Amino acid sequence: MSRARLFTWGLVAAQAVLLGAERPAEVRSIQHWSYPEFTRVAIELARPAVTRVERLPADTAAGRPERLYVDLPRIWVGRQLDAPIPVGDGLLRGVRVGQFTSDTARIVIDLERYDRHRLRTLTNPDRVLLDVYGRRGRPAPAPLPGVAAAPPSQAPAVRPPNGRGEPHLPPGLRGARLVVVDAGHGGSDPGAIGAGGLREKDVTLGVALDLEERLLARGFQVVMTRRRDQTLSLEERTALAEGAGGDVFVSIHVNAAPRANAHGIETYYLDRTHERHTLRVAARENGVPATALDPLQRAVAGLRVSEVGMQSASLARAVHGELIQGVREAFGSVTNLGVKQGPFHVLFLSGAPSILVEVGFLTNREEARRLRTRWYRSVLAEYLARGLSRYRSESEPVLAAAER
Repeated sequence: MSRARLFTWGLVAAQAVLLGAERPAEVRSIQHWSYPEFTRVAIELARPAVTRVERLPADTAAGRPERLYVDLPRIWVGRQLDAPIPVGDGLLRGVRVGQFTSDTARIVIDLERYDRHRLRTLTNPDRVLLDVYGRRGRPAPAPLPGVAAAPPSQAPAVRPPNGRGEPHLPPGLRGARLVVVDAGHGGSDPGAIGAGGLREKDVTLGVALDLEERLLARGFQVVMTRRRDQTLSLEERTALAEGAGGDVFVSIHVNAAPRANAHGIETYYLDRTHERHTLRVAARENGVPATALDPLQRAVAGLRVSEVGMQSASLARAVHGELIQGVREAFGSVTNLGVKQGPFHVLFLSGAPSILVEVGFLTNREEARRLRTRWYRSVLAEYLARGLSRYRSESEPVLAAAER
């Protein structure tokens, strides 16, 4: 560590002692993921920070490239992030961390190419996410091992601008050609534990794998966030979805409730809500206490209902309708808990039309018994696939109109 940094740390520590303050919160870690269209930088902090992105032009005289930076007030760099973090993926050169003032850390991103960026924040743990988009100077490197374990089922290469005569359309106006299927939880995160010790992560993976097979048979391309029992962060799941250029994102989960007689199927898309039941479900699937949803609620409240938001609602209605009808045909009855709006982190992070489906209650003995069987999971997968086919057929006229 340099003398200047040691001096700054000593100054901050001395100020804390004199003022009776706690040791300043630190930058805990910085990670990055490279994908064809963007690179994601995730900065984990010991406390939340309000920030914005500033852009600096290249300084050829000083040999400095074009840069982005974010200042993090009341945050200390810490001792473990002394050296620059190389990226070198043709979009970002690297990430540098420094103590800008005695109580403000600065994260500097040296750019190789740049088109636009997007900044978002998450809680539990507190993170700042910065996505940088642009045309790379050279091919991107392979993704991190944890993400590489779930490659595309039919290698849906990133669409060239005019490779098949396709216009530049936002997600939700391209139809549903490439589906990202997310099996909720996994690895060290088992999700809900139900009757007989049945784990949510096992059920979701079983349904997701069956769904993949049925979607491929219907001519979809499919990207799986996981095909085995592995731990994936929210950032990895959604970065994979956006990096693959997914047209829709479907996250599969299983419900749980304090009351053992709670049962049924419900489907969510992202929006602001204050319904008590929705908040409980969102807190559990986000892996946070219900009180921690407030920051996300505020962020969601600032979102406008865009074309993607309306497409998410249409996607939810199509998939949920087919799922309820199909399970009723196969089993005679199922409780329809409806299509709802909720503050789910995994939906908040995705830029494509996205839904989260709760396919039953593990805490209900009868539904847990069904969910344990391969046959019932295959029924769920079949009607999820039919719902996605219905959404595709309903959205194709919109696509055809946009292409004219």
